[in-house]
Amino acid sequence: MGFRTRQIHAGVTPDPTTGAILTPIHQTTTYVQPSVDEYMSKGYSYSRSANPTVQALELKLADLEGGVDCACFGTGMSAIHAVMLAFLNAGDHAIVSDVAYGGTYRLCTKILKRFGIDFTFADTANADDVAAAVRDNTQLILTETPANPTMKCSDIAAISEISKQSGAVHAVDNTFLTPYYQLPFELGADISIHSTTKYMDGHNATVGGAVICNNDEHAEAVRFIQNSTGTIMSPQVAWLTLQGCKTLSVRMDYQSASAMEIATFLEAHPKVQQVMYPGLESFPQYELATRQASGYGAMLWFEVKGGLAAGKKLMDNIEVWTLAENLGSVESLITHPVTMTHADVEKAERDRVGIIDGLVRASVGLEDTDDLISALETALDQV
Repeated sequence: MGFRTRQIHAGVTPDPTTGAILTPIHQTTTYVQPSVDEYMSKGYSYSRSANPTVQALELKLADLEGGVDCACFGTGMSAIHAVMLAFLNAGDHAIVSDVAYGGTYRLCTKILKRFGIDFTFADTANADDVAAAVRDNTQLILTETPANPTMKCSDIAAISEISKQSGAVHAVDNTFLTPYYQLPFELGADISIHSTTKYMDGHNATVGGAVICNNDEHAEAVRFIQNSTGTIMSPQVAWLTLQGCKTLSVRMDYQSASAMEIATFLEAHPKVQQVMYPGLESFPQYELATRQASGYGAMLWFEVKGGLAAGKKLMDNIEVWTLAENLGSVESLITHPVTMTHADVEKAERDRVGIIDGLVRASVGLEDTDDLISALETALDQV
């Protein structure tokens, strides 16, 4: 079946008791067992370990990614954390994209490093840099592609080959493009990670995360962490995310087409210094972005001439666009990463990887494209 069919039907069946077309919200702590000898005969014992509503979402996401299993978590960061805990021990080494969500950087440098895990933040856009960073104790390679917020892309196939040669697990944060546009497993990756808060939900209604694995051994390791740390997604969040998934492709198609128009407009505007969007032929990795994904997504960034002061003025005065953290929602959001999403990344590190002070990150929503462009034009006229 095609993606659009599976995003609606995979993982869910009508409720056997009532025939309800939507999976019920199983808001329960525990499950009554028929007898001691039949313990777990229905597959559930306690909702920290498994819940039917959450399981429906897990089945759906595993199907859409083409994996063997999915574990859903309370937040995107708890999903990232679970992968780290599943495959890293004291004395191990991991390679992480040098441009990644600020929370990922904070987790590695401020928390996990305290427990004797070493991290190299490599330029994963260059496979040679990744290969050079591999050590005998490298157990995990985590790539975020396209990267937040610079949109830098990593060659998933090339890095997956390096991971196989070294024996490391290759995990890809696939949040920006989703399985609708990018399938890491087809390119050799072992794990695909999502902040379901973003495009899977799509409506600014929940926070959640998911880890999809491509083999049973990895899936079992992640499931153990999910149960042991008690970070499973709640049933109400899973239910809302199940509904969001049904419109994923429709939203992504419109948002991406709109993003392309907006990026083209910004690139031609005299007050814009630079624009980064993978769908523009001027994008440094346009060939790679076109080769490994079927779409370019709805995230972009630009810098206004006049730098930080001009960028702040635009963000503080723009209409229609909303100044807020998050991305991937039906509302168009505009963000200043240096003071918002990446504030915990040291300035020297931000400068090294290209997260410049004047960078304006834009998440294109479902509003009329003409209205979004008009709002940008009016705001640019004022800077």
